[in-house]
Amino acid sequence: MTLVREAMVPEPRTLAADATTQEAGELLLRPEVRAVFVCEGERLMGVVTRKTLVREVVAAGRDPRSTPVAEIVEPPNYTIGSDMDVDEAFRFLEEHDLERVPVVEDSRLVGVLSRAVLQRRLAEDEPPEEPDEA
Repeated sequence: MTLVREAMVPEPRTLAADATTQEAGELLLRPEVRAVFVCEGERLMGVVTRKTLVREVVAAGRDPRSTPVAEIVEPPNYTIGSDMDVDEAFRFLEEHDLERVPVVEDSRLVGVLSRAVLQRRLAEDEPPEEPDEA
């Protein structure tokens, strides 16, 4: 049995709760970054996405240089534990149509699990197909 802790990306990039929304926006400019995890110490507070920034900062007319991410952070919809079996985690991601999910231990962010990475890993674990005999 393979556990999530063996398949997750450890120590994902985070922002401190007192970081500005400008800093979050700069990270979200990168195409591979879809969400920024916000932590207070090591405790996961939630996530900030492009949609969050537009709704809570741009559309609201707030100054991104002085608005802390703690004021706009949204709690994560889902988290999983690092001791979950990867097959179960994959079913969870599929069931909830998630691309990635934060991995926590006692409210502490320890990693992120990506469906794409998990799909590749599960494919590698499959035994090769037997050739058809004619």
